[in-house]
Parts: sequence; C-alpha cells; structure tokens
Amino acid sequence: MKLEHKSRIDLKSKWDELVKKLSCIFSDGAPLNLDGIIYLIGVQELGQGKRQFKKDEKVNLMHIAICKLLEPYGYYEFEYFDEDGWPHYKIMASLPNLKPGEQTVLMKEAVVNYFEGIDFFR
Repeated sequence: MKLEHKSRIDLKSKWDELVKKLSCIFSDGAPLNLDGIIYLIGVQELGQGKRQFKKDEKVNLMHIAICKLLEPYGYYEFEYFDEDGWPHYKIMASLPNLKPGEQTVLMKEAVVNYFEGIDFFR
C-alpha cells in the first residue's frame, strides 16, 4: 500500500494539533515529544489499558508502535499475538537510510496517518 505523502504545511499543522490535543489529555498540557506519542501508540496497540510497565516492556511498546506505524508503508507486517497478548510483526522490507531529520518527518507523517485512521481529528 503506497501512502500519499502530506505537504510539509499540512503535516506541520496536523502534527501541532495532535501534540496539543494529546498533551492536554495525557500530560496536563506539557507538550509531548515524538517518543512520548510513539509510546502512547504502543500502549494503545497492546490494548491492556493503563498499568505500570517495566523498563523492557516500555522498549517493547515503542517497538510495537513503530511496527504499527510503518506497516502501511510496507516495512512491517503483523504476524501474531503471543500468549501474553503482545503483537508481533515481521520485517517485510529494509528501512531506507534516512538522515535524522528525514526519519523524524517519516515518523511524524506515520503518526498523523495513524491518528487520522482512528478519526482522532474530528
């Protein structure tokens, strides 16, 4: 599935709106950064609700989110849920070599697409 890339202006305005909304909900208005939002997506995708996570689980939550976010771009594919309910993905294509700024743009675009897919911006 090929995704249509957003214009920089559209992406920036959607990103800013997303950060503002999520920050009000989850951090009493303190702006969330990209990693914080990716973590929230991981918690959402795990689907086990609000609970305390161990350090290694937090890393796994970030991985789940990244896989979910990059799945529509063809880099990962959902494989199965393990006995503890954690989703597992398989690598479908190697990630391109991107400069750090390009990686950030890709991830922000993927995050905005994710939240558009769940009608968050309505």
